[in-house]
Amino acid sequence: MRAGVFILLCLSTLAQDLPVVRGVLVRRDIKTGELSLRAADDRVLRYRFDAQTYVERENRAIDAADLKAGEQLEVVSEAVPGAPLRAARSIHVLSLAPPRHHLPTPSLRAAAVEIEKGNLTFSGLILRVTPTRLVLHQREGGDQEILLRPDTRFADNGEVVAAASLKPNMRVFVRGARNDSGNVEAFQVVWGSMLEPK
Repeated sequence: MRAGVFILLCLSTLAQDLPVVRGVLVRRDIKTGELSLRAADDRVLRYRFDAQTYVERENRAIDAADLKAGEQLEVVSEAVPGAPLRAARSIHVLSLAPPRHHLPTPSLRAAAVEIEKGNLTFSGLILRVTPTRLVLHQREGGDQEILLRPDTRFADNGEVVAAASLKPNMRVFVRGARNDSGNVEAFQVVWGSMLEPK
């Protein structure tokens, strides 16, 4: 029975006294030469470092002062007789794969929020166009002046294009709304072969 208790006691001591530990840097104090590391099991372990401690990032030696809180570290340490903290002999900053950023391609789906704001629709031929407005000749109802906003979306056959693509005598479809002044503003202007009569 005593042998079993002794073995369990030794195993628990070894588990707490790991020479190589990975975790997140919580705190580093250059003046006292101490650092705190949060291991995967949420234990916070403290180490002592000095001029003999080798610190590296991306296979290059760096100063311990360059360590930043939140970095993933691997610490190789050894017990020092009579000292309450283990001595860090090697600190390696683990490089994590950078997060992937998905850059969406311009599309009409990306403009869905703006498109849904409009409660008015118009279709017809463009009579005049300037950088800030267009005049649309409608089959019924006469001519309609429509203001172009800085965020107005333009689409030719479903592909997002620049406002400079608008030309007189083009058949277009406009989705918009009235602004506070009562003028019609365009959120989206589309054209293409889908609008041509058969």
